[in-house]
Amino acid sequence: MVRIIFAAALLAGAAPLGAQQTARDRLIAYLTAEAARQAQARAATMAGIATPEQARERQVLVRAKLADLIRLETHAGPVVSKVTGRGAGDGYTFERLWYESLPNYRVSAIVYRPPGKGPFPAIIVQPGHGVDGKIGDHPLAAHFARAGFLVLSIDIVGEGERLQHYDPAIGASKVGRPTGEHSMSFEQALPTGGHVSRFFIQDAVRGIDYLMSRPDVDDARIGAFGCSGGGTITAYLAALDPRVRATAVGCYVNDYAHLLGAGGPGPQDGEQSIPFFLERGLDLADWVEAVAPRPFAVISTQADMFPIAGARAAYAEARRFYTASGAPDGITMIEGPGGHGNLGPIMPRIVGFFSRTLKGDAAERAYRPEPIGDPARLLVAGGAVGGAKLQQMIAAEALATPRPTDNALATALRDIARITVSAGAAPPVMTLGADVPVGQHIAAPLSFDAAPGLRVDGRYVRNASAGKRPTLLLLAAQPQATIDAWTKAGWNVLAIEPRGAGGTEELKSPLTGDWTLLSLRALLVGRTPVGMRTDDALAALNWLARRPEAGRIVVQGSGALGPVALHVGVLDGRVAGVISDAAITRYREFVERPISRDMAEVNLPGVLARYDLPDLMAALGDRLALVNPENAIGEPLDAAGLAKLAPARPRIVVRAARDPITPIPFR
Repeated sequence: MVRIIFAAALLAGAAPLGAQQTARDRLIAYLTAEAARQAQARAATMAGIATPEQARERQVLVRAKLADLIRLETHAGPVVSKVTGRGAGDGYTFERLWYESLPNYRVSAIVYRPPGKGPFPAIIVQPGHGVDGKIGDHPLAAHFARAGFLVLSIDIVGEGERLQHYDPAIGASKVGRPTGEHSMSFEQALPTGGHVSRFFIQDAVRGIDYLMSRPDVDDARIGAFGCSGGGTITAYLAALDPRVRATAVGCYVNDYAHLLGAGGPGPQDGEQSIPFFLERGLDLADWVEAVAPRPFAVISTQADMFPIAGARAAYAEARRFYTASGAPDGITMIEGPGGHGNLGPIMPRIVGFFSRTLKGDAAERAYRPEPIGDPARLLVAGGAVGGAKLQQMIAAEALATPRPTDNALATALRDIARITVSAGAAPPVMTLGADVPVGQHIAAPLSFDAAPGLRVDGRYVRNASAGKRPTLLLLAAQPQATIDAWTKAGWNVLAIEPRGAGGTEELKSPLTGDWTLLSLRALLVGRTPVGMRTDDALAALNWLARRPEAGRIVVQGSGALGPVALHVGVLDGRVAGVISDAAITRYREFVERPISRDMAEVNLPGVLARYDLPDLMAALGDRLALVNPENAIGEPLDAAGLAKLAPARPRIVVRAARDPITPIPFR
């Protein structure tokens, strides 16, 4: 057999293909440019806000957008809580307790109480992304208490005594650090609609409810404080709950121009990145501006991984907004030396901010961090608070509603995946490299622009003899073996490089994969990995269908490209057959399972409200073959899994894992 090999030299033969960027590099550049365009449009809007009326109109608009994006549904009524122990420290007493933010969904917490009867001003404190959760905040919580504040210091889900995937065999979360747990929860919530932050916010809102239920708290003087990940949820809470009278947020407030731009750290964790946020004309300063005119302190450190220039820019915009709102003195910025979370040198100013805004006393107190000592004395429930897991709460919401069948399935696919290319539209301008005869075939590299500056590379192998031949559109990261098998059988093959392939970014967890951050980049600006790749496949099809040598066309997608192939087949009636190879079969499984693997590359926001993959399978009927279908953790689909594909009854093909797929007959 003559093997058709596309060496680097061949791909470099055409000038447009000579760049050394990976497809991931090109996609990041494209998404960054799109984010910059959206940020510029927002900046023009913000520049026009100069009066209290305009500021209020903006706040109403922003809150409406946030409500739509997050879909927070707060639960009222008495807060179920239980004190599990008490203790004392230098200048304060403390209570270990849990409370429910949703039925049987517990938040572990410590209340630090100053001496005296009260009622006291209170502060809810939320920790950053640390496995120790509230225990890591003990020194500053105790300091607040000594300064006269009653403090509710809580564990954010995925931290402290609220690890969602604790494995006693390893003594830690099997998913990894808290950012990994949050990434897993983000992907589990994504197909249900809204945003996973609704559960984080709900915890904090019910924390305010709990504080207001205590007779020793002055419910007219409640503040909120958090740093890093805790700063994120603190900003969310203050923007959405007007009972928070003063807010200080550390090492979070910034702008996406600096976060996503050159040298920036990129998008952050799942609960910090809301799909369509930038597309809807929002930026991080909106969280601050939604609080106006209530007092707000932006706290930043000068050597933080979050660029200090971005923090200063966000503060400058928010200060202009506060001024337009009639409260120029309502916002302040507290800068300190050092890296991320280095708050010790500026704690006196932070305490002074809360003293001034909640007590009418501008006095600052020297920071005297109390050693944590034996952390067991601060545990609420011996290390695991119990109750329901976050995945169970997500599933309870999603699975209470039967899976809908959208009668306008093609419209649903376009809406949910954000697909923009139409079947039968004008083909892209294709740049073809030099033909290289190889056996009975002619091979050539090619490329086209999916968007200005966003090149998609491909390989086209056509039979050298005249006349039409069946043609495969191949969507796969490693296409060579499949190209060999299908060309040997006499087929033409067009293999296009999956958008975003190659390279890697920071892994939040080995289980969530290296698309976690890249998918967040896309979602922020209103794109999805599945939708962008479907656009590329449809564009390639529009070119391929006009080739004189292309007969009936089959589309094959392998791994993460399997769902893409299903979308293409439903949207383009010219496709005679669809092969989904070693791919997931249901989005609902992401919600049902405690853990799924590599969801980010294939997941879709709100998909379960409109369709699931079995609906696409049913629409394709006998045009579909599933080769080695998998469940959400990469195992072969068993009989029970196959039964859940109903009403679809796809053809199932089993092959040895190392064997390439050979042509499958379709009617």
